[in-house]
Amino acid sequence: MLDILHTTFQILAGLIIFASAWGLLPLDNWWVRGVDFPRIQFLVIGVVSLIGLLLLTPDWQWPEIALIIALVLAIGFQLRMVLPYTRLWKQEVLLAKAMDNPVQVKLMVSNVLTPNNNTQALVDLVSQKQPDILITLESDKKWERALEAIEPEYPYTVKVPLDNLYGMHLYSKLELIDPEVKYLLIDDIPSIHTQVRLSNDEVIWLYCLHPMPPSPTEADKSTTRDAELLIVGRHIKANDQTAILAGDLNDVAWSKTTLMFQRISGLLDPRIGRFFINTFHVNYPFLRWALDHIFHSPCFTLVNIERLPSIGSDHFPVLTTLQYEHCAQVEQEQNATSATLKDKQETAEKIEEGKKEGVRLSEEHAEQQNEDNTEAEMTTTPPPQRP
Repeated sequence: MLDILHTTFQILAGLIIFASAWGLLPLDNWWVRGVDFPRIQFLVIGVVSLIGLLLLTPDWQWPEIALIIALVLAIGFQLRMVLPYTRLWKQEVLLAKAMDNPVQVKLMVSNVLTPNNNTQALVDLVSQKQPDILITLESDKKWERALEAIEPEYPYTVKVPLDNLYGMHLYSKLELIDPEVKYLLIDDIPSIHTQVRLSNDEVIWLYCLHPMPPSPTEADKSTTRDAELLIVGRHIKANDQTAILAGDLNDVAWSKTTLMFQRISGLLDPRIGRFFINTFHVNYPFLRWALDHIFHSPCFTLVNIERLPSIGSDHFPVLTTLQYEHCAQVEQEQNATSATLKDKQETAEKIEEGKKEGVRLSEEHAEQQNEDNTEAEMTTTPPPQRP
């Protein structure tokens, strides 16, 4: 029995070592980028395997020693990736100060899951939490009709109902200025770009994104996902915007692309130095990671960030309350990471690759849509009547 257990720990250790090295490959294919996601799980399995090997290895020969050394290095690598999102790291965003008449923005992000019919759960949650801004993702006409119930309190809206899992809706109590729906890279993958007037008349930018994930069923590469995020990040920096970016980015905070986005944009992550906000997958507690994000300019401090109860989707909603404190900007700018020349070069290359990949995917989606329309017409068209 102990021999079987020891062999199991050896196999698990080998898998963690392999996955840690595999993720370093400079490829955008889903079968490489996929190992970016479960780093917390890799870390837990790696530590358990290490303890098991230390306790059960009967004879320490060079192969066993080499395995332990490689496993320790792999654990160290995984730990370095996830440790910033714990209380053991310095907080990147300051806690908001108590102020008279504070200027705050309470923002809720919810990937509703298009087939999910539990629309009332989100309506009730919005009524309970009273966010200033609600961003829904994967929302279609069904969700749009259900959310009409909140519109009396949310007079400013942007509606992009789609049935391709990339619909998007924005509801706001705060004034939206010149909102635009943009299709940055793929013709049927929208994003919302708008200015928002805060309660003190300060105007900021809000970007709502939901790029395609790298997966065998959607985009076979992360190229367009990465490029979409970097396009917006570069735009924010180039125009010196005070901005908030939020949405389901189909990426994790510790990925190479997301970290590069932070350096390129100068935006901060309120989770650093605090805790994970693992939003996906609702039904599999051990297989959860953070896909829903919010990043913001250094003039915002954090009042609160919390994961909300499930509404029947595969994602938990997230509620973040930020406070506008211009006096905190200088101090917090020191916490922002700066882009290197290499970052800027890689960003430019990624964006060009993303544009090419976006053209290809747009054509594929158009062809698939035409095929689906043809099949639908054949199904609904009655056969000709015989004379």
